[in-house]
Amino acid sequence: MLTLYHAPRSRSFRILWLLEELGVPYDTEMVSIRGHDSTGHMPADYIDIHPHRKVPALVHDGVPVFETPAIAVYLTDLFPQAGLGPVVGDPQRGPYLTWLAYSTGVFEPAMVERAFKTPHQAALGWGSADEVEEVLTRVLQARTYFLGDRFSAVDIVLGGSLQYMMRMKIVPESPVFNAYVERLGERPAMHRALQRDGDIEES
Repeated sequence: MLTLYHAPRSRSFRILWLLEELGVPYDTEMVSIRGHDSTGHMPADYIDIHPHRKVPALVHDGVPVFETPAIAVYLTDLFPQAGLGPVVGDPQRGPYLTWLAYSTGVFEPAMVERAFKTPHQAALGWGSADEVEEVLTRVLQARTYFLGDRFSAVDIVLGGSLQYMMRMKIVPESPVFNAYVERLGERPAMHRALQRDGDIEES
């Protein structure tokens, strides 16, 4: 059994979308991360599932997995027949893992810096927001998706983050980004996830 610990309108939406793309049965457990304190309203034992009481977290047959790229790799390895993650031995496996790591290790920190108007320090382990934008533009103007013509979980994890940052006006619109986000918006599974996300209300 797969159980996604999810908060509506949060970063865990990407895993909700991935589960819909995989087309496998799963349950959702609502976790509020918008409480008045650092923990919000959540089960007392949730710390045993996610040590920072964040989302997303996935529990598979009693075993927790957290951090979005880790969950994405876990699920696409668990259901290789869906074709959303290159398997070990596939030449695209390296780029797949690289872009998943890039999503939270480079893209998100750079955009948080921009959002909070924090000057970029070259000694940090990621590039500036402008540099990251240039990298993504160069990749996406040459390819349909991050792995070429092949839609993958990278387009959910990193593409979903780009989509969100554009909606929040942290990343400006551009012909390249607009066309890419439009392609993502054509995914039926994304619309199913949006409907399911809207059906879950915070307590």
